[in-house]
Amino acid sequence: MRGGVVAIGSLLWLAATCAAAGADPVEDFYRGRNVTMVIGYSVAGGYDNYARVVARHLGNHIPGHPNIVPQNMPGAGSLRSANWLYVAAPKDGSVIGMFSRGMAMEPLIGTSQTQFDAQKFSWLGSGTNEVSTCVTWHESPVKTWADALKIPFTVGGEGSGSDPDIFATVVRNVFGVKLRLVTGYPGSAEVALAIERHEVDGRCGWSYSSLRQQRPDWITKKQVNILVQLALAKTPELPDVPLITDFATTDRQRQILRLVFSRQAMARPFTAPPGIPAERKQALRKAFADTMADPAFLDEAKQRGLEVNPVGGAELDTLIGDLYRSPPDVVAEVRASIAPGAK
Repeated sequence: MRGGVVAIGSLLWLAATCAAAGADPVEDFYRGRNVTMVIGYSVAGGYDNYARVVARHLGNHIPGHPNIVPQNMPGAGSLRSANWLYVAAPKDGSVIGMFSRGMAMEPLIGTSQTQFDAQKFSWLGSGTNEVSTCVTWHESPVKTWADALKIPFTVGGEGSGSDPDIFATVVRNVFGVKLRLVTGYPGSAEVALAIERHEVDGRCGWSYSSLRQQRPDWITKKQVNILVQLALAKTPELPDVPLITDFATTDRQRQILRLVFSRQAMARPFTAPPGIPAERKQALRKAFADTMADPAFLDEAKQRGLEVNPVGGAELDTLIGDLYRSPPDVVAEVRASIAPGAK
């Protein structure tokens, strides 16, 4: 009888050990949980549309299948959301976020009040790389890059650190484009309305995929003039539109453009706060990569006109690290060239 009790005890211990070995602490953490996805822009803009499509599929690939809840936190070109994610958000993997692709570079070359170290964010990946454009309304006298160098015009911006503000300031200060920046719009949807209402003439720093997705009739009906592509490589969709690097005449200009426009490689970045548990960070990175390959996600992205050309979280770590090792004199020159009011 005593031997039977020992045998039963051994079996119970073995069962408990096997159960513990089979348990997944990441799955246990996420099961039945809501995960907040903070979006640094207002509703209906390019970032918001992309983030919400990802949110509908990401939870299917995270162990425990949590519910992903989008939450908009616009302000200062998404600086508000980036600061909040870094400083105030829970560091347990229950909050992720999406903000401007340029925000990662803001502590290095920007002038806004950042409260984060971009190299310490838990980068999950980017949905695509991107080409931005500088566009004007079809009624504007500025219809080409050559016109932009001679004729004054206004462009809409979203706040320090956002692409429209940074890119507009760079093309003005590096090349002498005759633009005036009118900033403070919450997102691309509001800038588009401002263009239609003739509050501003255009926008410099508009993802071509977002323009095509948000205002397809502007392209098909030729209601905007696309002056230049703002990236380090052209999109095949705009073969006749010049690339900004085509106008660089010195090595220094080329270095400045590389530092500014390398952010296009992380066009739709997703991240989590720094310091989340390593196993949850890896699970979120894997879930993001799996989402980017999910046929259901890809089908919805195609239906909504969203580009999918993913970049992994580790690749973003490498890209950001390389950019932060740029020569100090080039960094200083870029910072000076995009300073508010700089000429």
